[in-house]
Amino acid sequence: MTTLADFPITARWAPRNPGAIQLYSLPTPNGVKVSIALEEMGLAYDAHLVSFATNDQMSPEFLSLNPNNKIPAMIDPQGPGGAPLALFESGAMLIYLAEKSGQLLPDANRYEVLQWLMFQMGGVGPMFGQLGFFHTFAGKEIEDPRPKERYRAEVERILKVLDKALTGRDWIAGDYSIADIAIGPWLNTLRGFYKAGDITGLDALANVTGYLDRFLARPAVQRGLVQPPRD
Repeated sequence: MTTLADFPITARWAPRNPGAIQLYSLPTPNGVKVSIALEEMGLAYDAHLVSFATNDQMSPEFLSLNPNNKIPAMIDPQGPGGAPLALFESGAMLIYLAEKSGQLLPDANRYEVLQWLMFQMGGVGPMFGQLGFFHTFAGKEIEDPRPKERYRAEVERILKVLDKALTGRDWIAGDYSIADIAIGPWLNTLRGFYKAGDITGLDALANVTGYLDRFLARPAVQRGLVQPPRD
């Protein structure tokens, strides 16, 4: 595919700025990772709302970009060599955007940053999300306490790992990076939306709560958290 018009998704979500990165997303912990990164890096983007309420993620147009029917997904019309590049999976998108912009993935500690990014992708996101299901959503109707307790205990363990790693540090890998952009939204959701700070011990972890407060105070984070706007 050589132009944006070649991608079927653009027929449903028309580009407003054809030269900008096209982001197809929703303000969820995974979705806002990419909008926050774009805001931090100062890259132009169009944010298109993929509504779960109307099953947009299952539409043929969205599936043509991400066959795994998950947000976020994106197209960079100015990818490597000037050709459009389509991507899904938020971790891959963060790495690509960092390399494109030359920001938030420094050579000096590149692999430490990637280590914590993978920690979020493989641990923080899946475990926090499962706890959210059992604590906040339909899982509350399950009488057996063992599933919720399994995820609650694992989230508590993960939070302690983060708290120890943040001793004497403002950010997880030293300087602010894409690893923080990946971790911060999930901590925010755990504390704010899931309201699980007390049952997981988050509220008692000064390093983690201070880290989250620093993250949320960043202007680019505040802008990215509300992209794309909900209808």
